[in-house]
Amino acid sequence: VPPMPRLPLPVGVLGCGVVATSPLGYLPGMVKLSEKIRVVAVADPVIERAQAVARQFGIPEVYPSLEAMLEGADIDAVVNLTPIPVHGLTTLTALRAGKHVVVEKPIATTLEEANAIIDLARARGLTVVVAPPNMLRPERQEARRLIQEGAIGKVCFARVRSSHGGPAAADWPGDPTWFYQAGAGPLFDMGVYGLHDITGLLGPARRVVAFSGITEPVRVVRGGPFKGKTIEVTADDNTLLMLDFGEATFAVVDATFNVNAAKGPQLEIYGRAGTLLLADWMAVREQGAPPIELFRLDVVPGLDGWVTPRWRRLQQQAEERARQYGRGIIVEHLVDCLLEGRQPVLSAEHARHVLEIMLKAMESARCGRALDLTTTF
Repeated sequence: VPPMPRLPLPVGVLGCGVVATSPLGYLPGMVKLSEKIRVVAVADPVIERAQAVARQFGIPEVYPSLEAMLEGADIDAVVNLTPIPVHGLTTLTALRAGKHVVVEKPIATTLEEANAIIDLARARGLTVVVAPPNMLRPERQEARRLIQEGAIGKVCFARVRSSHGGPAAADWPGDPTWFYQAGAGPLFDMGVYGLHDITGLLGPARRVVAFSGITEPVRVVRGGPFKGKTIEVTADDNTLLMLDFGEATFAVVDATFNVNAAKGPQLEIYGRAGTLLLADWMAVREQGAPPIELFRLDVVPGLDGWVTPRWRRLQQQAEERARQYGRGIIVEHLVDCLLEGRQPVLSAEHARHVLEIMLKAMESARCGRALDLTTTF
């Protein structure tokens, strides 16, 4: 039986960029979850940025590196908000120091790192929680229940929109260059959301095939403090994947920086007995769109039709929590798992499977054939 965690759980935050400080990021929500979480320290190689964030959120300790924070701060967990290419290395460093970890997506950039994270956490009795928070959302949980209970019959295929126009197309508050460089790109940045969604709903995939490339070699930043800057694009910015779940169940997922606008559902799942739609979260939040819609054949004998699940109040409460706590709910999930002695919904094993899909997708695009997947969760 693992020891009960200290409450509020003392944590250190590694990385003080946008995902840490934005209104729907980590720190604004974490400081509100004071009964469960106590932010003891922040660390960032740009020490002035770390000091400014510490002043803004009332955090007592500031460090220039993860190693310094691990040595100097009395913490039980690290919230790893570093850039994508170093997720694996920094997470392993925190685990070796005996700390639980929350890490931003993706878990790592190689399967070797992901395997090492899972093995080390298991050996040390530590818990790793991996973003994104999608499968904590009630409409995802309800959709999974409906699918498992056969509400739409055998699932045949799904379409998943997992893209936007890219940070260079928006008023991004920082320099968006790194999003377009090798080691990052929309597959790791955005496709990871849709892949977590569809595998969270349908289970592990068995094969992947993909097309991928660079649509424009140079992007120009359209807004924010770096407006007008030109970016050389070295990571593929346009990837389309098809997943095979076995038994003739397929899914198509986009992962691009080319979706400047879209209408319609974010996820469409089609079964032999019905259809399940999940709305884009912005449409839910800003337009009041129903988060989940269900069409069933013979919803009553001889009548087909759309059904509105009776959980609107629950969804409204979830939206309010999302607005209030942002990505802080991912750290809360870690605390709840430690308190209850259970495995995370946002597990490292699930994140490893998604990472394998992304890596094999890039390999598939290069070699021109479908590739088998070996991981599961």
